[in-house]
Amino acid sequence: MMDTHYNFAFLDERTKKRIRRALLKAVAVPGYQVPFGSREMPFAYGWGTGGVQITASIMGQNDVLKVIDQGSDDTTNAVNIRRFFARTTGVATTGKTREATLIQTRHRIPEVPLTEAQTLVYQVPMPEPLSKLEPRRRETIKMHALSEYGLMHVRLYEDIAQLGAISHAYDYPVMVNERYLMSPSPIPKFDNPKMHMNPALQLFGAGREKRLYAIPPYTPVRSLDFEDHPFEVQHWEHACALCGAAESYLDEMIVDDAGSRLFVCSDSDYCEDRRNAGHVGTQQAVTLHDALTTMQEVA
Repeated sequence: MMDTHYNFAFLDERTKKRIRRALLKAVAVPGYQVPFGSREMPFAYGWGTGGVQITASIMGQNDVLKVIDQGSDDTTNAVNIRRFFARTTGVATTGKTREATLIQTRHRIPEVPLTEAQTLVYQVPMPEPLSKLEPRRRETIKMHALSEYGLMHVRLYEDIAQLGAISHAYDYPVMVNERYLMSPSPIPKFDNPKMHMNPALQLFGAGREKRLYAIPPYTPVRSLDFEDHPFEVQHWEHACALCGAAESYLDEMIVDDAGSRLFVCSDSDYCEDRRNAGHVGTQQAVTLHDALTTMQEVA
């Protein structure tokens, strides 16, 4: 039930209107970073204030909200944001990806394919993909305007020259609609292909940096690579210990003092659905010795 001491979704209507106008510009120019007047929220910066403001601005009374952090519905960040919106809007919340119309996420894209009826809102700490290469904001704006991204290609090439492969495991830079270089927020590169031609609207919000951007439905998104070093996603030697999934993104869990580890799906809803459907994993921890032996055999 909504707490009537607050305006619907906490923000005042004028602020929500201004954010929606900025979102329209972001959708019209996919991947372009649009400045907006970020407001103080009852969260500290770094806890998803940008995503929360976008969610608050587009949420309707009939929406069904899902909030995930690292793929899970049960982390502190996800639970607090879900409670916040349940209290200030009274909308229904869910842990099921298929039931949600509005999904706020940090660090993951759900394993279940999204639909045109859904909107995915990302919490973004650093929206500028060139920030570690060029600290001057004015220069990065100029580079985006000229579509001059040679510096990022040099950065990736240096990885290949020194390490034999591109080292980015997360926040892997992408080109949106072959025009703007974009930071996909700190999602693992495993999720990058899911952004390409996705039927759902994808919105990105950085509260501290006061920037938002968007990928409209069915927009081409390409991860940067080279002809002789094509883009690849992570692979694991183990399946999920709980549901046996071999194609999902896995988290590594230390389960005892001997260093034994379990590999489980980071998407808790996806893993639960598979277990309910009868899929079973080994549920056996992998010892550190076994893991090192496997790595040596693969090498």
